[in-house]
Amino acid sequence: MNAPDKLPVSPEPHVMHTYGRLPLALSHGRGCWVWDTDGKKYLDGLGGIAVNTLGHAHPKLVPALQEQIGKLIHSSNYYLVPLQEQLAAKLCELSGLSNVFFCSTGLEANECAIKIARKFGHDKGIDRPEIVVYEAAFHGRSIATLSATGNPKVQAGFGPLVEGFVRVPLNDVAAIEEVANTHKNVVAVFLEVIQGEGGIHPATVEYLREVRRVCDENDWLLMLDEVQCGMGRTGKWFAHQWAGIHPDVMPLAKGLGSGVPVGAVVCGPKAANVFGPGNHGTTFGGNPLAMRAGVETIRIMEEDGLLANAATVGALLKSGLERELAGVKGVVEVRGQGLMLGIALDRPCGDILGRAAKAGLMLSVTADRVIRLVPPLILSADEAAQIVAILCPLIKAFLSEAS
Repeated sequence: MNAPDKLPVSPEPHVMHTYGRLPLALSHGRGCWVWDTDGKKYLDGLGGIAVNTLGHAHPKLVPALQEQIGKLIHSSNYYLVPLQEQLAAKLCELSGLSNVFFCSTGLEANECAIKIARKFGHDKGIDRPEIVVYEAAFHGRSIATLSATGNPKVQAGFGPLVEGFVRVPLNDVAAIEEVANTHKNVVAVFLEVIQGEGGIHPATVEYLREVRRVCDENDWLLMLDEVQCGMGRTGKWFAHQWAGIHPDVMPLAKGLGSGVPVGAVVCGPKAANVFGPGNHGTTFGGNPLAMRAGVETIRIMEEDGLLANAATVGALLKSGLERELAGVKGVVEVRGQGLMLGIALDRPCGDILGRAAKAGLMLSVTADRVIRLVPPLILSADEAAQIVAILCPLIKAFLSEAS
């Protein structure tokens, strides 16, 4: 494919300055590879931040979306959207839950979950319902989801925050039991099964089971944010399935549409009928193009065995990183599951972002000290080995210079 004329990358005089961008613009992609407007090639270890499930220009996805664009892109939720029912039925089949609300982003899905919890509480006669949330959590940047987020740096400058959140540390059963004994207005627990922006911190299987128990004993909703870790990224459709439990509310987004904006809130029987007509809505959510993207993404994932691929290739990638970084001073640990991995260092490492780009690898740094890898789920074993071969020397050189 011929690259288009070079795009103006920096400075950007007309774009609001909300991102610290690298000075490159992407032109096109194929599989797990992308090219910039200068023709430089990169191995995509970021996947659009866990969005591009099927990589770039997937030969099965592209014609399906082209066909849908030729039929209908948007119709509005005033009318029935058959593709909504098709995608909802599939998500319920995969999750064991019962009903779905569609939106366009993870933030919207999480905002919807918070509203469900509050309405659930009010319906029980609780005037000021509270939701248990977590240290280092990230649920979005709206005022409500920002308030649920556990990052003071992200919250700074946007007070007063929304009340009604009780914060606890992750994987501490005693802390959540203490909340159950002391906070009588709690109606839900809201957590990421693997904290993404917080530094790739997984909730343990044992902890998830204990939280499910505490929720059942106290008539709380268990709300599991699977926006980043869901849709096959860990080797199961949803990361909580490793614990053998079911949530009451499950926000999804990112990988659900392989790059087309899709968000969803999947609910079980306890939460499915909390909303009635007029309680919540969306203009763009559930549009035919987004729904077709979701339907086709799942179909291709099933046909191509991408859950098994995420588990197998993710294990190879993790073991390769652990092997090459073993004993390196400054490397704290490699953590995560499947193709959602973090390399935690003992110091801020934002400089790695630019170094990796120069070396032809796309990734991100989150929580200041964690190198995050969330590549497309089509990543091959050979491409995983290439990530290790590019990244590990960069980390070693960075740590050597900084020590």
